[in-house]
Amino acid sequence: MIKEEIERAFRELSNWGRWGVDDQIGTLNNVTPQKIAAAARLIREGRVFALGASLKWPLQSTPNKGRWNVIHSYMQDGADAHAAFIDGMVEYSDDAIHMPVQCSTHWDALCHTFHGGQTYNGGDARDFRSKGPPKLGIEHTANRMAGRGVLLDIARFKSVDHLENGYTISNQDLDDCAAKQGVSVGQGDFVIIRTGYQERFLNSGNWHTHSYSAAPGVAFENCYWLKEKDVAAIASDTYAVEVVPASADGYGFPWHSVAIPSIGVTVGEMLYVKELAEDCARDGIYTFFFCAPPLNLPGGTGSPINPQAIK
Repeated sequence: MIKEEIERAFRELSNWGRWGVDDQIGTLNNVTPQKIAAAARLIREGRVFALGASLKWPLQSTPNKGRWNVIHSYMQDGADAHAAFIDGMVEYSDDAIHMPVQCSTHWDALCHTFHGGQTYNGGDARDFRSKGPPKLGIEHTANRMAGRGVLLDIARFKSVDHLENGYTISNQDLDDCAAKQGVSVGQGDFVIIRTGYQERFLNSGNWHTHSYSAAPGVAFENCYWLKEKDVAAIASDTYAVEVVPASADGYGFPWHSVAIPSIGVTVGEMLYVKELAEDCARDGIYTFFFCAPPLNLPGGTGSPINPQAIK
């Protein structure tokens, strides 16, 4: 893939101005109250599947990229409370976590990725300074992350436990998988792709290279699929959603460079989907009510989440 193809896609697929010059949520505008109400009717039995990876899993194994795994510490434990007890006082424990917002299961905010020095909807990347971005922070999506979820289980569709590293998921793969599962993907949907990538590391107990190795993922052409389907957001069980490495001239993550700053798609990474996928395979139902609110973090370039799929 050459740079001109990426630049052309950036221009042709742009949603800049579609929802107004001040828009800060991109394709999440496709999630209307009517769509949320319809998605709620997908709940039949009240089975809830948590899609957030355990914060104990060392998903980040890329020290040269500046991210680290969650640091969880206790400021006061039971022994401290007992030692400090004074009659009539409340005894309590207290702890804290220290983590990059994108070190585990998370959303990428629209201010996370730039292209040619620009953000989604025509913002200037230079306006994003050390105290945060002037717009497009994750807080703007705090009440937008609910609707119809669709699981596309590509690994199961291909009859494998996991896709091979570097496997490129084509638009045809996505459409064929949806057809076999008996589902449609359309405007305002939250699409979740299962590759089996995370499960491979979980089963082996060795997380080495998890966040920087070659990985399966969507092809660059998926940008066109996203625009055609007009989905609200896309997520997967890998750390990048797009295939790694990508064959692109001068771009490490070409799909990101169009999907987020041009189309305005919110991207979710490192979702834990094993149990949801097994349940979908059992009952043949691959749609569900999906809810995954981010932290209300002004200026956040992303947010840790524990998404819920409810059937």
